[in-house]
Amino acid sequence: MKMKKTLAIAGAGAIAAYFVTKQLQNDQRLSPEKALKVAKESFKRQGPISGSWIYMKPEEWTSEEVPYTVYRGGISKSVDGETQQYEFHVDAETGTILDVAPVS
Repeated sequence: MKMKKTLAIAGAGAIAAYFVTKQLQNDQRLSPEKALKVAKESFKRQGPISGSWIYMKPEEWTSEEVPYTVYRGGISKSVDGETQQYEFHVDAETGTILDVAPVS
């Protein structure tokens, strides 16, 4: 009887560990705050920024037929006394800036 209980508990523990590990692997996304920080650091290399924003909910985005889960955000910079705004897409898993476009 002891052996059956031990095996049942070990089996239940293994199953639980499998599902917890699977869930953690699926949730290895950057937070939106971290994604914005990455973008701001990149833009700051080209001069000071005056404002920034990011959508908190990740969205699906495709570039050259490759699908990505991204955060979309924007940066405002002052260039020669004029405010310029840019929109960007950051890969939610790697933090790579995939696209930057000026907003007109």
